[in-house]
Amino acid sequence: MNNQFETVPFEALDGFSCNLKHYISGNPTPKGPVLLVHGAGVRSNIFNPPADRNIIHMLSDAGYDVWLENWRASIDLEPNEWDLDQVAHYDHPAAVQKVLECTGKSDLKAIVHCQGSTSFMISAALGLLPQVKVIISNAVSLHPVIPRFSVFKLNVLLPIVGTAFDYLDPSWGLGAPDFKSKMIKKVVKATHWEADTTVGKMVSFTYGSGMPALWELENLDRKTMDWIQYEFAHVPLTFFRHIRRCVRKGVLGPSKASGMDYTVTPPKTDARVVLFAGVKNKCFLASSQERTFEYLDKLNPGFHQLYLLDKYSHLDVFFGKDAHEDVFPKMIAELDKG
Repeated sequence: MNNQFETVPFEALDGFSCNLKHYISGNPTPKGPVLLVHGAGVRSNIFNPPADRNIIHMLSDAGYDVWLENWRASIDLEPNEWDLDQVAHYDHPAAVQKVLECTGKSDLKAIVHCQGSTSFMISAALGLLPQVKVIISNAVSLHPVIPRFSVFKLNVLLPIVGTAFDYLDPSWGLGAPDFKSKMIKKVVKATHWEADTTVGKMVSFTYGSGMPALWELENLDRKTMDWIQYEFAHVPLTFFRHIRRCVRKGVLGPSKASGMDYTVTPPKTDARVVLFAGVKNKCFLASSQERTFEYLDKLNPGFHQLYLLDKYSHLDVFFGKDAHEDVFPKMIAELDKG
C-alpha cells in the first residue's frame, strides 16, 4: 500500500509549532476530510502500522481525505511540558482550521485516541470545534477511570519519580542515556515478565497496570511488535499530574485547582460522538467510555453510540492484526452516517 504523506506545518494558537501529515493516495475523496489525533508520548505515525490494511488505507479507500495531527505531545516535536488544557485551547482548534483552509471544506470528522481524545473532547465541550461533525473516540474521553494499581502509581510513585525526572521515556528500552534512566530500565526489566520487547515493558511501566498495559500480545504480529519499539518517546510529568486531578474527580477538569469540570454544563458542540472501548484495556477501563456515553445519552438520547470491543485493549484497537476486520469497518460506518 502507498505510504506517502505531505507535511503541513501549523502554529498552535499560542505559537507552538505543530504539523499535519496529509495522506497522498490519489483516490477520490468525496466524503471530505477526516482528522486522526494520536495520544500522549507517541506521534501521528501510531495510526500507520506496517499492515496491508491499516486505518489510513481503509479510510482513503472509503473516500475520505485523511489528515493526521502531530500536536504538542508528538515525539516528532520539541519536548515540552504540556497539560490537556493547553492542547484543548491551542492545538486542536488550530489543526482543524488548518485542515479546512487546505481543503476548502467547511467541516470535518475526527478519530481521536486517548489523550488526543480527552483534549479534543475538552475543545468540543468548550465550543472550540464547531466545524467538527462526528467524533470517534477510543479508550477515554470525558470520564477517566483507571485500574487500582494505576491510582497507586499516580498517587504514590508519580511524586517519587517527579523528584528525579521531568519526563518519562519508553524508548529508554532501546538505549537509556544516563544513570537515572538506566536504573529505571533495570527496575522495569526486573518486574515485568511479559513476553514483550523491553520498550513494550517500559510502555507498561509508564502507562496503565497491565503486563502489557496497552495491548494484548495475541493481537500483535511480530512485525508490529518490532515497529512499535520506535513509536514511543518522551511524555512529561505535567500531563500525569493533570490526569491525576481528573481521575480523582472522575471527570475531566482544568489542570489548576480553580474551575469547574467540563461536564457541569452541556458540551457546546453539535457533533455526534461515537465511543470505542477495549474491554481488556488496562490503561483506561472500559467504564471510562461507558460513563461518558451515559452522560451524553442523557443529554441527547439515541444520538451518540458506544462500542465495546471484547478482545481488544488500548492501542491494539488501531494496530491489532485483525483490526481491519473487527474495528475499522465499524468506525467507517459511523463516519458514513454523518
